Order: sequence, then C-alpha cells, then structure tokens
Amino acid sequence: MAPSVDTVSAWSCKQVAEWLQKEGFGEYVELFCTRHRLDGPSLLVLTEADLRGPPLSLTVLGDIKRLTLALCRLQRQNQAQLEQLGLWASDSFPAGLSLGTTGPKWSCNGADRRYNSGDRLCNRTELRLRNGDRSGYSSGAELCLTHSNRRYKQHLAGRLDPEVWKTVISSIYVFLVFGFTSFVMVIVHERVPDMRTYPPLPDIFLDSVPRIPWAFAMAEACGLILCYMFLLILLLHKHRSILFRRMCSLMGTVFLLRCCTMFVTSLSVPGQHLKCDSKTYGDTLGKIERALTIWSGFGMTLTGVQTCGDYMFSGHTVVITMLNFFVTEYTPQSWNLIHTISWVLNLFGIFFILAAHEHYSIDVFIAFYITTRLFLYYHTLANTRAYQQSRRARIWFPMFSFFECNVNGPVPNQYHWPFNKPAFMKTLIG
Repeated sequence: MAPSVDTVSAWSCKQVAEWLQKEGFGEYVELFCTRHRLDGPSLLVLTEADLRGPPLSLTVLGDIKRLTLALCRLQRQNQAQLEQLGLWASDSFPAGLSLGTTGPKWSCNGADRRYNSGDRLCNRTELRLRNGDRSGYSSGAELCLTHSNRRYKQHLAGRLDPEVWKTVISSIYVFLVFGFTSFVMVIVHERVPDMRTYPPLPDIFLDSVPRIPWAFAMAEACGLILCYMFLLILLLHKHRSILFRRMCSLMGTVFLLRCCTMFVTSLSVPGQHLKCDSKTYGDTLGKIERALTIWSGFGMTLTGVQTCGDYMFSGHTVVITMLNFFVTEYTPQSWNLIHTISWVLNLFGIFFILAAHEHYSIDVFIAFYITTRLFLYYHTLANTRAYQQSRRARIWFPMFSFFECNVNGPVPNQYHWPFNKPAFMKTLIG
C-alpha cells in the first residue's frame, strides 16, 4: 500500500522507497534509501541542488526535473508539517498573501545563483516560496528558507527593512566622529613642526609639478559635485536608509582612523606657501570654539577654514573617493556615463589636491587605499553574508554586524519618487 502523503514527516526510509516506486523513480531507491538513508523529514527539504550535487550527483536531466517537480508537490501538500519542522512561519508572509487550494508555489533552487530580479545573491541551499500571480504579494518579494550549519533560518528577500533607527545611530556616530576629528585637528595644529627647522620632505610629485594656486578649490568643487550626485541617488533610491547608514558607518570609521594617524605622527608642512606656524588656542574652551569652526565649515577652504598639520592622511581624498564608490556601486552597471563622470571627478580631485601642494603624495595614496579597501571589504562581507558563519568577524567588526545583521545579500538598485507630487515623476520613476 502506498504511504499517505499527509504524514510525510513520519515516514521511514521504507516508506520513502515506496513513494519513489510510486512516482516512477524506483531505480533511485538504493541510492536514496539504502546508501543515504533518506527518511520523510529529509525528503521534505530535498532540493534540486541536492539532486545535482554530491553525494547524490544525479546526471539524467529529465529525472532531475521530474523528481524536483514531485518533491515540490510533496512540499506543497505538507505545509503544516514544514511548519512543525521549523521550516514555515505563517506570520512571516506579507500581508495579503493567500494560501488557496492550489497553495503557494515552491521552487527548489541551487547555490551560487544571482536572480535577475536583483533582489539578492543566493549562495546556500534554499527552499524558495514564490507567490506567482497573487496580487497581494509585492513584486519581487520572496520568502527564503535557508539551511545553514544544520540550522534553518528564514528571511524575506526583496523587501529590505530600512531600520531607520539604525540609520539614526549611524548618523550620530559620524556626527560625533567629525566633531572629534575637528578637535584633534586643533591639537595637531598646536604641534605642527617649525618650517625653519623642518622643511618640506622630498616628494617626487611635489618636486616635479609646480604648484597651481587654485587647484585645491577645484578639488573641493569636484567633491561638491560628487556629493550632489550622491544626494540625488540617495533621494531616489528605494533603499536610501541602508545606503545612508553604510555611508555614515564607513565615513565615520575612516575618519576615526585618520584621527589616530594624524595625532601620533606630525609631518612637516608640504609647501612653503602654507602659513602653518604652531598656534596655541589657549584653554579648552578656545580649542572647542576652534573645533566648532572647523566642524561647521566641513574643514573646507571654500568655507574659509584653514587647517594645518592634518596630513597623514588626506581627508579630502577620503570624501571624494568614498562618494565616487557609492555613486558607482548604487547605480545600475548600464549607467556608464554617470560612472565615467564619477571616476573623472575622483581622479581629477586627487590630482588637484596634489597640484595645490596641500598634501604629500603618500597622504593621498594611503587615503585612497584605505578608503577603497574598507569599502570593498565592507560590501563583500555584506553581500556574501560570510560574517554570519564567522565568530571572529563578529568580534572584530561588531558595528558592521549590528548594522548589517538584517540586510540579506546585495541591495538592489531600485528607484522610486518619494513624494506624491508631481504625479509625472511618480509615473516616470516609480
């Protein structure tokens, strides 16, 4: 007698063998039931990736597809048992998702596949629940039940939680770091080496390229253009809260590192044109007032702020490079013109910093290297979710783990107009 499909979770290997015979896969009974001892619960979580990969390694495509369809039907008929096994949570469905007589559609997908919807990168064995045609389920949203390290995790892919409260925390973090950086710059100015005793250090670029007086203003202009580009992207991006949180987290961390480097080592002034004699601001209140002046002027010469001694490493290079990477990362790859403009502004900004003789070449190089590496490391960890399996990563990067714990894979570049008016913008952008 064929086993009942209503009690699959209680099936033994023998009943799984009977089911295989009934479905027309008798040739796999020995492989599944004798060699690998598949019982009912393990049958319910079997995926196409399991069939294709070792240790099963089926090679007949038709059998793989037919068996996958049979498994999907079995999973659909046993939703309640999946819930009991911890593989289903009815309160995890988006509002309006109806489980009708036909039930939701299961698709069993393998590993290392990027879905065209752009919602996420799947790099583990998954059971994916799709809504199909149901209007109550938002487009592109999926419930992924992910098996990892013998534990089952579930998350909603394609519907990223903005977690505005975390964004507020990251904003406070970067706000405090910029204030602390301004105060350190005041202290560093008091310790700047005497130009008569410590002349500018030898530098191949500065010695070879004559100073351009207006170059530093042009470097700041490049930074402002990049800033406006990023703000426009931030306004239109669907996941703007995550973008801004990442920007604050990365910018704050790099500038915190900059506080350490420029405090511990004071380099001589890179050019004779700079009036950078050691200056004392008196008591603590005087230092705080000067720090507020630097902070309110964003440390820019265009706002009338003049700083000295903060050479290792270049803060202007950090800002310009970080903005460039965010602009190119969070716009579609097909936007070649935007990416080209962004990179041109980044490279010209760096050139103008050096041409103005405001920083040594090593200041700019280290700033560019640290900024790009930190950006790439951060996004690699966030996109692959590798840190979730690494206790060491969570210990060394606690702030990253806190900000990214609920972001499931790559953030899709989706845009929409955040206001109700004008209506044509809502229609044009979404």
